[in-house]
Amino acid sequence: MKAEPSSAGGAPPPAAPAPSAATSSPGVALTRWRVGVAAMRPRTLSLAVTPVLLGSALAWAEGAPLHLAALLAALACALLIQIGTNLHNDVADFKRGTDDSRRIGPLRVTAAGWVRPETMVRASIGCFVAALLLGVTLVDIGGWPILLAGLASLAAGWCYSGGPRPISHGAWGELFVLVFFGLVAVAGSHWLQSGTPALDAWIGGAALGLPAAAVLLVNNYRDLEGDLRSGRCTLVARLGSARARRVYAALMLLPALPVLALAWRGRPGALLALLVLPFAIRLVRRLGRQPPGPWLNAQLAATAKASALLGLLLAAGVMW
Repeated sequence: MKAEPSSAGGAPPPAAPAPSAATSSPGVALTRWRVGVAAMRPRTLSLAVTPVLLGSALAWAEGAPLHLAALLAALACALLIQIGTNLHNDVADFKRGTDDSRRIGPLRVTAAGWVRPETMVRASIGCFVAALLLGVTLVDIGGWPILLAGLASLAAGWCYSGGPRPISHGAWGELFVLVFFGLVAVAGSHWLQSGTPALDAWIGGAALGLPAAAVLLVNNYRDLEGDLRSGRCTLVARLGSARARRVYAALMLLPALPVLALAWRGRPGALLALLVLPFAIRLVRRLGRQPPGPWLNAQLAATAKASALLGLLLAAGVMW
């Protein structure tokens, strides 16, 4: 996603021959591979992984046997949906003229001419179809709740950049991330393993959804000038820089509350996740002190790392 969770795809690959050029050169093949990886935006893919791990860990801690095949399939589905969303966002922004050479963030592969738009569209659709087909096996395990969660996630992934009113062009992107990269992902993964609902899964989903939303917010904070030029009315564009920084602080620091709630509800190991708090405070202070610039690419990547670390520590802690 321009999402997310997700403009931190790393530095763009060096200029290369058009991807359609017929050649068997190993160097060109490597460049194409790097282009493909860059389009996936790998630095934020952890946002899809940690909710599945946390939901499964909570189910295991409650006594449910670990269904390893379901865990791996859920991880694959989550990654496919996020990658498909990122690829679709890349080509959709190119077609709308949103990404240009003035943006601070990494140049997108479609806008750079490294991949043809139709190729990117086919790749994104392929990811969504693969997730749908793999999800059929999960529906067989988890029933209609998994069916609803899966279809909603696929629809949201496509609508993030598609349709006449893309989610990414409005003020609801952060809420979208909180819901689907937090609440739905953790609660759905817990249900898949246990077959029962649990309040702790929703609490854990809130803990992960908040910093995941912060990844998108700092992405839009970085791209604010370009979004204003192209008419995108993101949450940051509506709030302005000063208030957006306060929202970022809330998204990074408030996860401590659901972590404390899990500890209060009989999972003291959840407190392990509070080790991320000093890192989060440091990121909040840095965003508040420095003017916008290319350094925000590192801020975005660091925010994604903080979110991933929180998820991993929380998953490990709840199993104590």
